[in-house]
Amino acid sequence: MARRNKILVPEAREGLDQLKARIAHTNDPQNAKYEIAKEQGVQLNKGYNGNIRAKDAGKIGGNIGGNMVKEMVRMAQQQMKDN
Repeated sequence: MARRNKILVPEAREGLDQLKARIAHTNDPQNAKYEIAKEQGVQLNKGYNGNIRAKDAGKIGGNIGGNMVKEMVRMAQQQMKDN
């Protein structure tokens, strides 16, 4: 699958993938969306998923993105507290 989102700092891709994997409680960032889909009760197959509803796709992507932002804020707060 092609990635459509471009990050501003390409070198950060590995770190973002690790964060995504941590959010999904998996070791493989490529499987993160499948783990989240399973938790949300959404049938997501490897490969083409054009048959799923937009609402269900939003449950998966929104959960991943929202939790990644929450975790990054928590990490920044902790770092500020430590300094």
